[in-house]
Amino acid sequence: MTTSPPDLAALLARLRTDDTGPDREDAPIAVDPVDRLLLDLLLDEAAPRLAGAGPEAVAVVDDRYGALTLGAALLTAAATTEDGPASGDGRAARVRVHQDACTAEAALDANAAALGLTGAYARHGLGTGLLAGARVVLLRLPRSLAALRDVGEHVAREADPDVVLLAGGRVKHMTRAMNDVLGESFADVRASLARGKSRVLVASLPRPAYGGFTYPVTTDLPDVGLRVAAFGAAFAGAGLDLGTRFLLEQLGAAATDGSAPGSTGPSDVVDLGCGTGLLATWAARRWPEARVVAADRSDAAVRSAALTARENGVGDRVRTVRDDAGTTLADVSTDVVLLNPPFHDGAALRTDAAHRMFATAGRVLRPGGELWCVWNSHLRYRPALERAVGPTTQVARGPRFTVTRSTRR
Repeated sequence: MTTSPPDLAALLARLRTDDTGPDREDAPIAVDPVDRLLLDLLLDEAAPRLAGAGPEAVAVVDDRYGALTLGAALLTAAATTEDGPASGDGRAARVRVHQDACTAEAALDANAAALGLTGAYARHGLGTGLLAGARVVLLRLPRSLAALRDVGEHVAREADPDVVLLAGGRVKHMTRAMNDVLGESFADVRASLARGKSRVLVASLPRPAYGGFTYPVTTDLPDVGLRVAAFGAAFAGAGLDLGTRFLLEQLGAAATDGSAPGSTGPSDVVDLGCGTGLLATWAARRWPEARVVAADRSDAAVRSAALTARENGVGDRVRTVRDDAGTTLADVSTDVVLLNPPFHDGAALRTDAAHRMFATAGRVLRPGGELWCVWNSHLRYRPALERAVGPTTQVARGPRFTVTRSTRR
């Protein structure tokens, strides 16, 4: 394997995460073994494809903190210019990048600014703008097979016919099913040697495409009277996760007995961490006069939420917002917040996002407004909800989930 150039090692050493909390065992790492293996394979596996290629021959999908994007810009500049690796003088190749999470976008931007490399990349949605003419695509493997299928289809159909997709992940999170999913779009899929408990799937020879893209998928959910739409990377896909189902059941029961949130009719409702937007759509149908906002950090989620609202006839009444835990929502601006917070960040079990969302609910709710929240019972969130929002009562508790109702002081 080719040795990484010293300039790359220096660049990677300067990258930082977006984690401002105290040091802890599960703290995120700005550059991990997956990033390093992908960049080394870019030097080895993909070098022939980059010879003589244009400045946008490399595309990156779901970079976490900038290691892949900024590293690829440096390496591609070295491969395509006579001057050698560029730094902050505008000669770095413009790598194209798509990141589903806006938090990952912010982390990349912060690291690029610190290194003087803000012009080294161009951001695109998952589509032809990102992939047209790309000869190499670097991907952090998602845990969801649907997300992987979505990316694989786009790369196979929209990139250069000679493209190679390098999809890297931690060995403990990789399954044979990932090879099979990529095999749907590529005739040749093989695994690299493992290093640092990481491995890369190398996919090439795109198969001919028949029919349209798999995603978005739409599904009827007759038990809750809704239709859901989902792009590949949206949480729970075109289904109804158990937590949201439990919350909808309690909201429906409260509507029947007159104890629903904003029973007199809220003016404004927020679905925080909206996913595919089922709670936002339910709220828009339950309160026809309300203004509804569906907020999530995921690009796939907000696109899915907008489509779910349209599929249920309320597309003109649900506004989607892509931000981190509702940070762009105005203070004291809503009457009801509906929340099914995540307790994973990728593969890691972390509750940071949930606590940020509780703080947002406390900030955006008007006095007397209500947060209805569903959470895994073992997490014992009630004291945190009391602190962030106000008096909190248990609405229901099942074998796995608890629904609470918090009233803004």
